Amino acid sequence: MTGWEALTHHQRVVVCCGTGGVGKTTTSAALAIAAAQAGRRAVVLTIDPAKRLADAFGVEGLGNDPQPIEGPWSGTLAAAMLDAEATFDDAVRRHANDAEQAEQILANRFYRNVAGTLSGTQDYMAVEKLAELASDDRWDLIVVDTPPTRDALTFLDAPQVLARLLDNPIYRLVTGSRRGVLQVANRAANAVVSQLGRVVGASVVDDAIAFFQGFEGMEEGFRDRALATAQLLSQPSTSFVLITSPRADTVDEAKAFADALAENNLHPDVIVVNRTIPRTSVDYERALTLEAQLVGTAQAPVAAALRDLTESAIGEDAVLTQLAALRPDATLVTVPLQATDIHDVEGLAAFARHIGAAPPD
Repeated sequence: MTGWEALTHHQRVVVCCGTGGVGKTTTSAALAIAAAQAGRRAVVLTIDPAKRLADAFGVEGLGNDPQPIEGPWSGTLAAAMLDAEATFDDAVRRHANDAEQAEQILANRFYRNVAGTLSGTQDYMAVEKLAELASDDRWDLIVVDTPPTRDALTFLDAPQVLARLLDNPIYRLVTGSRRGVLQVANRAANAVVSQLGRVVGASVVDDAIAFFQGFEGMEEGFRDRALATAQLLSQPSTSFVLITSPRADTVDEAKAFADALAENNLHPDVIVVNRTIPRTSVDYERALTLEAQLVGTAQAPVAAALRDLTESAIGEDAVLTQLAALRPDATLVTVPLQATDIHDVEGLAAFARHIGAAPPD
């Protein structure tokens, strides 16, 4: 069984990562299609704010809830684009002690202002959305299309960061700011709050304090969900696919990501090197000979182009060697540069066959 077959036939979660512009979203969508063709119920979730996944499937748009994608497969396929604010709302309703607490938080002006814009919210809600999909028995496989590499690392760290935040003494101080047990400590905090109120407005501060106090009792739900997602990402049923290109600058990004995975005892199972130069049967020495023989003829430009092509291929081979060394037991897949971009299901299915994720026709 190939590396692709293991992913499409058996895995529960596949996380696709890579720098921008290397075909990461296309690979994610093609992988989900290959799983649907294998009879599985697949959903692909993009947490990249760019709308490339909808473009790849040829649909007008995607929302926070998985949207069915029709096609010639025995399984099912759906796609979703993370809406951090909507996911946050759903999480509040899920973790609240009761409907009254949920509505109190959802109506809070501070919450409404920061739910979709607060730093880190996109990452935390990606964790929440992944946990939601993983707990839904409608899906056999969840494919996650992450943002460019450096942001993807933030997503992978988000479960532990969120858990630490909820245990932070400052957070505890704010959420308990009006309870007697912290009354003495809050005399000092109140001076800071008063000063802040003069800067941003007392109503803003009051809304923020009301929000954090209203959050009381929900911490365990968010913390448990975050830690469960962290555990899910480290399970044998989760795989990572690293998508890159044969350029030297992207090798550094790929190495940084592989190193970060290794720090968490994780590793890429498949490395996709996209947009490689098509190879010919002519080696570099033969190309040089042909160029010399055809100087001054009508075929000279063609011979020069052939020499450039073979020379570039040598440089790419050196890059491929470096990428293979990142994880010697990973499946290395090279994808030649395609003539056109992919904007429909048929093109994605063909791409899945091309990279070996799906069987040939």
